[in-house]
Amino acid sequence: MTGRLGIAFAALLAAMICGSPARPQDASTLKKDMVGQWELSTTERSKTCVVTLRGDSTAQGMRLELEPGCAAALPFTKDIAAWSVKGLDIVRLQDAAGQPVIDFTEVESGIFEGLRTGEGIYILQNLAAARSLAKSMDQMIGDWSMVRGNGRPICGLTLTNTETTPDNFAVFLKPRCDPAVTAFAPTAWRLERGELLLMSASGEVWRFEADDNAQWRRVPDSVDPLIMLRQ
Repeated sequence: MTGRLGIAFAALLAAMICGSPARPQDASTLKKDMVGQWELSTTERSKTCVVTLRGDSTAQGMRLELEPGCAAALPFTKDIAAWSVKGLDIVRLQDAAGQPVIDFTEVESGIFEGLRTGEGIYILQNLAAARSLAKSMDQMIGDWSMVRGNGRPICGLTLTNTETTPDNFAVFLKPRCDPAVTAFAPTAWRLERGELLLMSASGEVWRFEADDNAQWRRVPDSVDPLIMLRQ
């Protein structure tokens, strides 16, 4: 990808995929906003399911449709019969008796999180945004440079599309990297909820967010920031 396309992509990802803080709203507005197609997934998107939330009511609640592969990907979805909004901000996927299968709350604009005890956290997000993120991961592949806040390069690295584990891809450092990066020794990368994650074999994670200058800046920020730029 050229430098101009790289800048355009990072700006788009920052503006559209990172999202903005969840907006306060009432139950009727939330119900209206939820009508449409959504992706239900594990946090790393290794297992996904398309859920279509309808605006009409049934005896069980608001009508929904699950794609045929949902039960195989996420077994708990076989119990979902309808959806509803509880309180001001809870989106509930419920069984035929109206009991919750999983409750979601909005954590960013268009991104909801829900917890199933003993299983972990699941994500519900707009289907178009989820598919845009998957496409964006492909566009991240290539050579990058790590620089300090003063612009001094400290390492080159290559993000690949070689899958190491589900939804994680191989990353390779180039020679003569700064000792801090060499000691970290990232072996895998992925995009997660608008962040670029670099992960080491020991489980250490460095997180980067796209900033206003179409760069990826390590978070939390510091007085001597670490920035990733397209080469």
